[in-house]
Amino acid sequence: MKPPLGEAQLRDLALHYAARFATTAARVEAYLLRKIRERGLAEDADGRTVDVDISALVARLVELGYVDDDAYARMRARDLGGRGYGGRRVEETLRHAGVGEQVRRDHAPGEAASRRAAALMAQKRRIGPYGAGKNDGGDPLAARKAHEKAVAAMLRAGHQYDHVRFVLAAARIEDIDNWLAEAADAEGTEDQW
Repeated sequence: MKPPLGEAQLRDLALHYAARFATTAARVEAYLLRKIRERGLAEDADGRTVDVDISALVARLVELGYVDDDAYARMRARDLGGRGYGGRRVEETLRHAGVGEQVRRDHAPGEAASRRAAALMAQKRRIGPYGAGKNDGGDPLAARKAHEKAVAAMLRAGHQYDHVRFVLAAARIEDIDNWLAEAADAEGTEDQW
């Protein structure tokens, strides 16, 4: 059985955790609290349990720059968007990681990025015009089920219904390219997530 934790051991655990993982302040705090539950807190020379201010310890890591919620949110938003996930999924992931509301709003994808992510998801899943080569044998029931499945997959991935509807209804890939260019021109952002 591992010995109970003192302030120095908790600080070392927090530093080790922050060095190994891109993380948020909330996750570091949850990690330390879990370690305390597992191992307990050490006692001082008088036999009293050592009182450790976990919030202050985490705040110090943030102050030193070892933990940065803003950088984490930027990285996760870019990663998820690059994998074809929509804004709702990005927001949900950041909220689950303990990122504050303002930081989540700051890193929410704009219209152009949301459209790019929806097109990427359709391309990866070979749906909409990207899957036009599929043959359903002319069975309208099979086509309807495939369409419903595609809609559900894209909604689960966090895309807006309007985007899903447009991508799946597009007859040609060029239609989607024009739709993407229109949003990029409107925002004046060609290469931002």
